[in-house]
Amino acid sequence: MFVDSHCHLNYSGLVEDQAAVLGRARGAGVTTMLNISTREREWGEIIATAEREPDVWASVGIHPHEADAHPEIDTAGLVAQAAHPRVIAIGETGLDYYYDHSDRDRQRASFRSHIAASRETGLPLIVHTRDAEEDTAEILRDEMGQGAYPGVIHCFTASADFARIALDLGLYISISGIATFKNAKDLQATAATIPADRLLIETDAPFLAPVPHRGKTCEPAFVADTARFLAGLRGVSVEELGATTTANFFKLFGKAQHWANG
Repeated sequence: MFVDSHCHLNYSGLVEDQAAVLGRARGAGVTTMLNISTREREWGEIIATAEREPDVWASVGIHPHEADAHPEIDTAGLVAQAAHPRVIAIGETGLDYYYDHSDRDRQRASFRSHIAASRETGLPLIVHTRDAEEDTAEILRDEMGQGAYPGVIHCFTASADFARIALDLGLYISISGIATFKNAKDLQATAATIPADRLLIETDAPFLAPVPHRGKTCEPAFVADTARFLAGLRGVSVEELGATTTANFFKLFGKAQHWANG
């Protein structure tokens, strides 16, 4: 039993045969998927997928790459969309200084708007950070000082120091298929030591297919491969890792648990 806590089911590579993708995921023991939005024009389609598929949930947010193209998206707009019963998260948001597809000041402003929406709604913040650890940590800390909010560092590839900062702030850490790559020794060392009650797993499909699927289009079924690798890294059974990360998901994304039980 696994949860893919971050995938893009409506992206090219998956959306063309979404029913088969979902079928393979369910066949691999993936019982829940969180379908992530990155730009406003996706919101309707992503929410519609979650309305249609009871094991798929939705987020609303603007990726840092898209911050320049969405100056009008503010906290109020995010909060309004987040009222939908199938929307359980805010994001993904954050900072990406590797590609710099959007102005850094605009990225930071958008990030803070999303944090405010997370704080107001109580829905977890999904954080993307790449080559921006210092600024990400500064904003997370500063905003936490203005009022607590839940969240997760998705597709974690940052330093062990950043992991400690995130954990100290009460955030969760999600591990993707990158951890299975041969050259990911530092990430593997960090992934082995994340407290069990703060750990999530994800695919970020259609990107970053884990070993043994390198070079293929990633899909949610492959979260089982990441789980097996991570279980070995941490010295636990894959069943235990699946159960732990599933429980963590529903603890963090409590709105999903509420509606699933409702």
